Amino acid sequence: MPELALEMTVNGRRVARKAAPWQRLMDFLRDDLHLTGTKEGCGAGECGTCSVFVDGVLVKSCLMPVAKAHGARIETVESLGRTELSLLQKAFHKAGASQCGYCIPGMVMAATAALRANPLAGREEIKERLGGNICRCTGYQKIIDAVEMARDIRSGRLPATALDEVETEDGRFIGANVRRLDAPSKVSGALKYAGDMTMPGMLHVQVLRSPHAHARIVALDTSAAEAMPGVEGVITCADVPGEDGFGVFVNDQPVLARGKVRYVGDAVAAVAAEDQLTAKRALAAIKVTYEPLPAVFDPEEALRPGAPVIHDYAPDNVTKHIPIRVGDIAAGFAASDLIVEQTYTTQPIEHAYLEPEAGLAYVDHDGVVTIISPDQNITHHRHMLARILALPINKVRFIMSPVGGGFGGKEDMIYQGMLALLAIKTRRPVRLVFTREESIISTAKRHPSRTSYKMGLTRDGRIQAVELKMICDGGAYGLSTEGVMRKAAILGAGPYNVPNLKMDTYGVYTNNTPSGAFRSFGALQSQFATESHLDICAEKLGLDPFEIRRINAMRDGAVTHTRQKLRSVSLLAALEAAAQASGWQPGAPVSRGATRKDLAEEGVRPPCSLGTRFATPARQSEVA
Repeated sequence: MPELALEMTVNGRRVARKAAPWQRLMDFLRDDLHLTGTKEGCGAGECGTCSVFVDGVLVKSCLMPVAKAHGARIETVESLGRTELSLLQKAFHKAGASQCGYCIPGMVMAATAALRANPLAGREEIKERLGGNICRCTGYQKIIDAVEMARDIRSGRLPATALDEVETEDGRFIGANVRRLDAPSKVSGALKYAGDMTMPGMLHVQVLRSPHAHARIVALDTSAAEAMPGVEGVITCADVPGEDGFGVFVNDQPVLARGKVRYVGDAVAAVAAEDQLTAKRALAAIKVTYEPLPAVFDPEEALRPGAPVIHDYAPDNVTKHIPIRVGDIAAGFAASDLIVEQTYTTQPIEHAYLEPEAGLAYVDHDGVVTIISPDQNITHHRHMLARILALPINKVRFIMSPVGGGFGGKEDMIYQGMLALLAIKTRRPVRLVFTREESIISTAKRHPSRTSYKMGLTRDGRIQAVELKMICDGGAYGLSTEGVMRKAAILGAGPYNVPNLKMDTYGVYTNNTPSGAFRSFGALQSQFATESHLDICAEKLGLDPFEIRRINAMRDGAVTHTRQKLRSVSLLAALEAAAQASGWQPGAPVSRGATRKDLAEEGVRPPCSLGTRFATPARQSEVA
């Protein structure tokens, strides 16, 4: 297909270039013009990280074929603050509206469009106008605060000095509102994430992934792919020179599938080529013969005798079991006036960081294999990779690129080994950038859990015994499962005095997508069960939910079920503050919804009003 001859004005400069007909406007801006402030988060027009102005109208550039931009006037985030940051960008910096920063260039573009359309937009209208842009870090409040600040400075409601840095007393920063040092590069789009980085002679990587949940690899033929023009390297497990296996607690995951695949999305081979299109075509030329094996997708079924075995070292499919016993559980239940049993389940959850996984690798002039990636665990990964590559540790280097959201999901070394092998094989820099689909199908999720909870209490609400069994789906590889099970066991009974306790937490292998670290891992699943169970018990006993927690709360000097002595416990103070701040209506939790009086208290924020009518017709004339 012939190339397109394009002319357009980009950030005030005339551009005349050839472009591939399949390119999106976003690809053209990022790859051809190197305007990487325009990010790709989803590739489907949902997240807004790729927002630009086309003839003055805010557009998701991942949805616009580059051919449609012919003759258009394009503005990217780089146009907003050429000599100094724009007013909006300064307000984002002042308000602390950027955290990981990956969404912020697109968010700044949307905010600019909002104030161009209505320079006096109210908070609800700002929310509505920013509705096409997603942020995973901030909770949006600081972003909305920043737009309001810019609006008020422009209209004269606030002085320009509102943007000034606040001096801290005696140079102290703890407890002070100090602006982030890296915010200017984030709000301007200047900060380079791994997927933004390029090197001379860089090759593009694509990964062949398994379509089967569990299958033996009978044959793997890469010869046709290797012979294709533009393909510089193809790797399989046969290219691993050292000990092939990595993980957080157990090294059970090969760089590329060895012998068999264990979940849909398991990496089988990887290709480095001159461009992404050639690399993708090479994947299609790789021939893999699979022999499907019985698969198991439910962790309880995986524990049963005769279930398919995921890893030979764990014939019972147990990744980790943590048992804890305190007191006499039978005596505790015998002394109880009320026994409540319930089962609680939680689902797998995608991290959905705005920056998909990405990395760049090269071998430097001293033969040091160098990996640049948004890696949350670089020291551990460096040691693992040295063992996998059979290299001394001083010949392996990790550089942590800016992390465009992680939440624990970028703790795992799932692709850095492939990059290292391809850099060694091709002797050229190589880069891999996941698509959103690839990120979802192949990377770790929060552990889904099933918790059986049995609690015995006296009539006055005092806990006598707890029996808790939590089974978590660890998926195809161990990753952080052992740590999650430990944390669940440590925190599973909550901050409460439980004299008699029987607790078991199980991490189990299945043929599902692997499970890994995610904010408050282990604690979230078990605490959801504990706190939900206490609410049910309070209702059955006719007690206020705050009161049942006060009765059982640990105090200063308490000893936990893992024998940790707590010098100070702030639970009672936290409960009191929460009750007061929420205007809590005391009493047993038997009234809900509109019947509760504490939902209309002064200071209790109402839910966001969707579909707010704009005060003025949408217009994006130059105001910013």
